[in-house]
Order: sequence, then structure tokens, then C-alpha cells
Amino acid sequence: MSTDKKILSLLSDNAKYTNEDIARMLGVKKEEVDSRIADLEGQGIIRKYTTLVDWSRFDDAYVSALIELRVTPQPSDGFESIARKVMKYDEVETVYLMSGGYDLCAIVTGHTFQEVAMFVAKELAPMKEVISTATHFVLKRYKELNVDLCGNISDDREKMSF
Repeated sequence: MSTDKKILSLLSDNAKYTNEDIARMLGVKKEEVDSRIADLEGQGIIRKYTTLVDWSRFDDAYVSALIELRVTPQPSDGFESIARKVMKYDEVETVYLMSGGYDLCAIVTGHTFQEVAMFVAKELAPMKEVISTATHFVLKRYKELNVDLCGNISDDREKMSF
């Protein structure tokens, strides 16, 4: 596995690792890690450092839903302009182009089921390119971004395997 892939794997596992931590785990100099990460950021491979929050454990929980969108592709750019229109909303967390029974998948969040349903009804469904929508509410998260949300909270900074 290349150094870049090892760095990306470590950061995907824990974005709080410092460049010093990564250098120590990989047995390379910190300056090499600094350079590789700067290059990966510059190329747009590393897009953002983030935190996975288990909102169900917080007082201000939210609701999320997977929205299936069947759409009419545009002659000039297929699904791109439609995906960009869907992406512009703050309520939309994620947008994917899909194969199969629908074209786009949007992950939408809100404070209540009603809020998400009204967003779909008032904003997404009326778009001229949208043929139909289907809303699937998330009832419980068991695993997200490779993190077990049901198990114990642990600190795995010493764990390393490649």
C-alpha cells in the first residue's frame, strides 16, 4: 500500500491524528507526512476533516431520510445540473447518482419527520426534471462511516493494521 493510501486510511479512521502521530505510525518523517497531506489537499483528494456525531445521544436529535429521485436527464449534461440543483439545499447532506430503479439518491436531514416530508414535497418533488420521489426515513443507525453506533465507545489510537 502506498504512503498516500496509508495516510488516507489513517485519517479516514480518525481525522484527529496529528501529522506527528501519522509519521510515527508509518515510520516516516513528519515533513514527509506534511508534504503528502498538503499535496492530497491541493489535489482535492482530501476534501474535508469532519466528526461523526451520534445525534441520537444528543438532546437536539434530528431526522434523516434517503430520498429516491427519478429524473429526466438533460440533453446538455445528463444528470449533472439536476444533481447540482438538489445539492444547493442545506437540508441535503449527500447526493449520489445511482444505477437501478431510480437516478439520484439524496440524504436529507431535518428536525422532524414532517419537516423532511415538507421539504421533499415543496422543494424536490416540484422540480421540472423530477418524475417521482420516494422517501425512506432512517429509524435507527447501527453503523455509519464504518463506525459501530451500538457498541461501546473506545479509543483506538494505538490500534494499527495494514
